[in-house]
Amino acid sequence: MKNNFLPFVKKESLHILRDRRTMLIVVLIPVVLMVLFGFAISTEVNDIKVAAVAPDRTDGVRDAVERLARNDYFTFCGYTDNRSIDALLRSGKADAVVVFAADFDRRMQLAASGLPSDPIIQLVLDASNVNTAGAATAYLQGVLLGAESQQSLFETRMLFNPQMKSAFNFVPGIMGLIFILVCAMMTSVSIVREKEVGTMEVLLVSPVRPFKIIFAKMIPYFAISCCVLILILLLARYLLGVPMSGGVAGIFSLSLLYLVLSLSLGLLVSTIARTQVAALLISAMVMMMPILMLSGMLFPIENLPKFFQTVSLLIPARWYIDAVRKMMIQGASVVEVWQDCVILFCMTALVLGVSLKKFNDKLE
Repeated sequence: MKNNFLPFVKKESLHILRDRRTMLIVVLIPVVLMVLFGFAISTEVNDIKVAAVAPDRTDGVRDAVERLARNDYFTFCGYTDNRSIDALLRSGKADAVVVFAADFDRRMQLAASGLPSDPIIQLVLDASNVNTAGAATAYLQGVLLGAESQQSLFETRMLFNPQMKSAFNFVPGIMGLIFILVCAMMTSVSIVREKEVGTMEVLLVSPVRPFKIIFAKMIPYFAISCCVLILILLLARYLLGVPMSGGVAGIFSLSLLYLVLSLSLGLLVSTIARTQVAALLISAMVMMMPILMLSGMLFPIENLPKFFQTVSLLIPARWYIDAVRKMMIQGASVVEVWQDCVILFCMTALVLGVSLKKFNDKLE
């Protein structure tokens, strides 16, 4: 039986390798997504246009404005007056306006000595873009209150990602998305294609048992996915500079489990869909959209409504992304993310068991 099983694996491998479009999708899309989210798509806000209103351009005001002008996140647009603030923001010539108090230096001294003082700086922002407004507020507060008299009042420490690089946040999420794309989508389409063109019936009359035929079709995609995994880890480490603090071996092992889960999901889709188009739609809508919205890849799960937080518990990518993020960025070991590993293992066993049972039922 072993001799009959290996030719099926070889046949499916050659079929995939000869299909240039499939190979192009499998290899090119992961690279494009990694580069796109690593460089082009960023949550970092740069080039915030800032103007200043200063009734008295004292030494303290000039020092604050110089710090602002030297900061790479800001573009200083010059001084203005109170009457022009609204027009500047409406026209887009400024994203924020900093209004200094008339007796700025004296109030700074009072604040540094711990004495009560009225507000010394007013920030006026264009909040039509929430992301820019939020980032501008945080950045400006840090820069404008960064004088020596204020540094003694507070201390901020950023752990794990002190530069706030968005690639550190996106890479684990992209890994969770890519493997669903490569494993689940490609596997489901491949099996449904065999049914659609009528070659599955031919394979089923062979001496090899049906479940071995399915595994023979899944093995080449698993091997390709392993190659994609290695490529992604290399890009993340050496192109995007993402650390592998928790150890490459642990990340690789956890990813292999997720690959098996993704293949099982592809097999499950193939038992539901009757055409390749249907398989693509199910994979894209039922799998990819929840990953983008409910896995923590783009939006914090804690910010979701309670109902969607509960739904996210059923999304495998949520647990994979959470574990990989901790292992890559925070330096956690596999032992420290054991809960995520156990959940992924249980999901894999459940989905694989249901998929094989439904597939056998379809054959009967």
